[in-house]
Amino acid sequence: MKLLSTHLCTLATDHHPSVNVLFAFAAGFTVANLYYNHPILNLLAADFNVRYEQVAQIPTVMQAGYAAGLLFLCPLGDLLPRRPFVCGLVGFTATLWLGLCLTSDLGTFTAISFIVAVTTVTPQLMLPLVGDLAPPSRRAAALSIVVSGLMLGVLVARVLSGTISNFVTWRAVYWMAFALQYVIFVLLWLFMPDYPATNPGMNYFRILLDIVKMLFRHPVLVQACLAGLFCSAPFTSFWTTLTFLLADDPYNYSSLTIGLFGLIGIAGMLISPIYARTVTDRFVPHFSVLFGLTCSLLGVCLGTYTGTFTVAGPVLQALLMDFGNQTAQIANRSSIYSVEPKRRNGVNTAFMVATFCGQLIGTAAGNHIYAAAGWIGSGSASVGFISAAILVIIARGPWEEKWVGWRGGWSMIKKDKDSADGKTADKEMHGRIVPRDEEVGVDANEKVLQEVAAEEGHESPLRDENDGKESRKEGEVRETKV
Repeated sequence: MKLLSTHLCTLATDHHPSVNVLFAFAAGFTVANLYYNHPILNLLAADFNVRYEQVAQIPTVMQAGYAAGLLFLCPLGDLLPRRPFVCGLVGFTATLWLGLCLTSDLGTFTAISFIVAVTTVTPQLMLPLVGDLAPPSRRAAALSIVVSGLMLGVLVARVLSGTISNFVTWRAVYWMAFALQYVIFVLLWLFMPDYPATNPGMNYFRILLDIVKMLFRHPVLVQACLAGLFCSAPFTSFWTTLTFLLADDPYNYSSLTIGLFGLIGIAGMLISPIYARTVTDRFVPHFSVLFGLTCSLLGVCLGTYTGTFTVAGPVLQALLMDFGNQTAQIANRSSIYSVEPKRRNGVNTAFMVATFCGQLIGTAAGNHIYAAAGWIGSGSASVGFISAAILVIIARGPWEEKWVGWRGGWSMIKKDKDSADGKTADKEMHGRIVPRDEEVGVDANEKVLQEVAAEEGHESPLRDENDGKESRKEGEVRETKV
């Protein structure tokens, strides 16, 4: 454990927002591992000397591996200290990735792809940590930075892979990814905050069972999971079927141009952190979820019913849908991370499994419907998915404590501006309910770190600093008396 610790690890995102940027970079280029192969499947088929149908299983296998990691590895984030756990997974992924760069056998390539996909879930371990470290009043803004990096990784992977393989061999893409994984490992080893486990004595199988029980205890979690499922399906359906639309009449774009089309979606994602900072943190999450879904619905309608005769339709769809999807996801995370602070990894697992199921449904439904009814058919299905998500959110108001209804009022303004969900009276840090700073006279984050240090039997790194502050205050009092 100590080998994975440096003096820089004591930094917290509350005092050093740059750590959120580090997490965004790490999340983006880690999740990119799942998507490098998408634009180069034809090159893989030629290099391995197999049919296209055989290499088409690689993305499916990697999605299955990622789902397994979400279900079985992410809950360990509540049981183990996350810093050594995340660094270990990144180091393992980077080392095993070397096999993908060197192997010339499709079976070996597919097997290694599955394993690295399982351990690529580290971004989903970082997000709950961001929820732990960030003050509740700024949680949405902190999450928006990391989620933006995560979503950008999905698009940037396709752009980089398509561009690089267009000029050099596809293996150059994988060598680049290999180097990036070790860069991420070193950066996380140096700068990732060292935060204690939230449930170190809990049984692993009990954690898995508790994830299911959470769905029966917290209506807001079920609401977020259903909304996440329905709004993620159009996202994958759009980016899957867009290739078919742009490659055929009337556009006939090259693969390089289609790959660069992903840059349009990046613009929409870059707006989300600004929105989260200025709007999401000031209103209840319910407002931003509805606003994000409305933007997505508008974008899908424009792209679906104008995309067959003008490229402006898909461009607007990419901008509005990516922005709306990310805004809704950030607001949902901000809301659900308040339900059980000591089990945020379990909460995140439930949300991500639902979201991932939506992505699988979107990919499968988009391909089948496009084959049968074309671009308008698949787009109309996306309109239905987003409409279902809006109905789920409308069915339960922001102040409702039960499963359905709007008891508590229609107001979208936070009753408690210092909380993440707008209604929790106290701040949550490290799974505890910590009184407000003004009532205690000491920074909440520092107090919790002192408590954790006392439990672990060593001095808090902030103790000397606090003692110095107290000594200065005592001196000022004595000076005043004189």
